[in-house]
Amino acid sequence: MEFETYRGELIAYCYRMVGSFHEAEDLVQETMLRAWKARDRYDDARASVRTWLYRIATNVCLTALQGRARRPLPSGLGAPSRDTAAPLAPALDVPWLQPFPDARVDVEVRAGIRLALVAAMQALSARQRAVLLLRDVLEFSAAEVATQMGSTVPAINSALQRARSALAEVGDVDEVTEPDDPQVRAVIDRYVRAFEAADVPALVRLLTDDAVLEMPPVPLWYRGSRDYGRFMDRVFQMRGTGWAMTPLTANGQPALAAYAPQPGGGHQLHTLQVLTVAGGLVTRNVVFADPAALTAFDLPTQIFPDEFRPPR
Repeated sequence: MEFETYRGELIAYCYRMVGSFHEAEDLVQETMLRAWKARDRYDDARASVRTWLYRIATNVCLTALQGRARRPLPSGLGAPSRDTAAPLAPALDVPWLQPFPDARVDVEVRAGIRLALVAAMQALSARQRAVLLLRDVLEFSAAEVATQMGSTVPAINSALQRARSALAEVGDVDEVTEPDDPQVRAVIDRYVRAFEAADVPALVRLLTDDAVLEMPPVPLWYRGSRDYGRFMDRVFQMRGTGWAMTPLTANGQPALAAYAPQPGGGHQLHTLQVLTVAGGLVTRNVVFADPAALTAFDLPTQIFPDEFRPPR
């Protein structure tokens, strides 16, 4: 029985459920193990292999999420800060939402993994989250989802309605253009040039007036191009100029690996920036600094200008 064909899409599903790529990999491995042990009991007259695997994966995720705190972004925990000189103390006790490395899965399974959407889904109950994903993203029928979750069609439809209503309150969380759109690439190219030149006014010109900057695991976040620019002034004062950036994608969005200059030469991996671009401007930048969140991207930790090549 062939299970590996579905590993990539199952990882994407489990990531949307739990908000961590590494944990999603572990949960899919548990799903595969359970499926292998139960393979003799599988009945192809009752469900396809894919539907059966999603039933197992859903149960694995729901079990893992019992009693678990949601994975937020800083903007989901409180009001924006107005102090761009505030201490950058990480909140290591918070299980932060982590980015998704697009290069690790096929492009066709990346639907519904935008950071804002995954963050919004974290506010739903685990069962509502599963119903929303299975019905609206993966397009299983209500009857299939009821079977997968050991429920009834009316209960599934009710949970789906509640989940949709909760997400509607968040706004247009998925209203962004694709990272390979020429206009988006042009914006990212200009952002890279401005960042590498430490040209803060040029960076600010690429932002919407209410652009958001957040930096998990630091719980602070800022709203507005003015504070964004002030914070970037601070970054270049603290870490120097002459940064190196390489483009990639994460969560189906344009992303940049940022390398800070080192006193002895070369550049050290500093952060992964996941940007939201709409209308030709950057509306949000989620800057991930936790090394554990960056390991999934297989990025070199140190580069030298003459040797540097973007990852494939």
